[in-house]
Amino acid sequence: MNKKIMAINSGSSSLKFQLFQMPEEELLVKGLFERIGLEEEMIFSYSINDMKVKTVVKGKTHEAAIDFLLQFLLEKKIMGSLQELSGVGHRVAHGGEKFKHSSLIDMTALQQIKDLAKLAPLHNPVNAIGIEAFQKDLPDCPQIAVFDTSFHQTMAPKNYVYPLPYRFYEEDSIRRYGFHGTSHQFVATEAAKELGKPLESLKIISCHLGNGASICGVKEGKSVITSMGFTPLAGLMMGTRCGDIDPSIIPFLQYEKNLSASEVEVILNNESGFKGVTGFSSDTRDIMSQAEIGNEKAQLALDMFTSRVKQTIGAYAAELGGVDVLIFTAGIGENSAEIREMICENLAFLGIQIDQEENQKNNKKISSSESAVQVLVVETNEELMIARDTFNLITI
Repeated sequence: MNKKIMAINSGSSSLKFQLFQMPEEELLVKGLFERIGLEEEMIFSYSINDMKVKTVVKGKTHEAAIDFLLQFLLEKKIMGSLQELSGVGHRVAHGGEKFKHSSLIDMTALQQIKDLAKLAPLHNPVNAIGIEAFQKDLPDCPQIAVFDTSFHQTMAPKNYVYPLPYRFYEEDSIRRYGFHGTSHQFVATEAAKELGKPLESLKIISCHLGNGASICGVKEGKSVITSMGFTPLAGLMMGTRCGDIDPSIIPFLQYEKNLSASEVEVILNNESGFKGVTGFSSDTRDIMSQAEIGNEKAQLALDMFTSRVKQTIGAYAAELGGVDVLIFTAGIGENSAEIREMICENLAFLGIQIDQEENQKNNKKISSSESAVQVLVVETNEELMIARDTFNLITI
């Protein structure tokens, strides 16, 4: 039976949505509310087919954005009535160990999502606000939570327990959780389709490279290892995040610079990574432009980033016992042929070789005919993954 499914991604000052006709996965409309809470008005962008519109609407809360969205769907005759909406899937950042799969949201699940805010204080509270707003406007419509962390719940303890006193895991749930799980799961599934092979038969390394970046090793369709950790700060160097560093740097900065824990946290999350090394930008496009004209710090940042991605690919190939498919996705992974080339350089010993011409064209398959590993560029679509999980749960 055909069903209309809404996928919602609530950010601190934004709300992204896509409406699908399922199971055909036909996109009916997608859009974005920006600058929520910053002023008395929000920026609203949407696209229907090839028509793209950007406008300003009144309101300053996520609730106001959702009220406007539902009225918009009726006014544009995308739906005849709100009862046509069969389910709403919400991206939720952190599911902890409680949620190993996407879940129907009842009052208990909603409270658990709120309780997990201690592990994701910038994300889970606003995710909960989006859920509650839809519950108010559509009390009879099933709401589904799709967690960034769920896909990684298949990791073995050796890959998620930290070498700290074990009581910190038992008492405070301090462990590796991993993030970008919805994206890694989606692109791994799409890669298997592209190659015409069962997902369970492939050893996949998925590189989600954007302002936030993480890598995931997928074996037999399951996450085995991933680079983000207890928080999204761990792993690769990113736009403004430092990634993995010597933990002793933190108390050293506190003592030497007389900084508080919160001040150091801001440095690590907001002032490091590409922005910290270059001193001028977190955007790789700006950095590459500067590197081309001889900016040494810009070149250093690119070298550091691509080196860390390369090192992680090598480590994950060892963990998986080989690799069949290497995926590049997200803003940098999908669009920067130069960075993909830098990452894949000298990886021929792993069977990874790219075709320069195909890479420059941003084609789906960029591996050369001599490459033992299939190298793919896969456009991520977390909202479609959310819609799939939502549809599957409400039709069980």
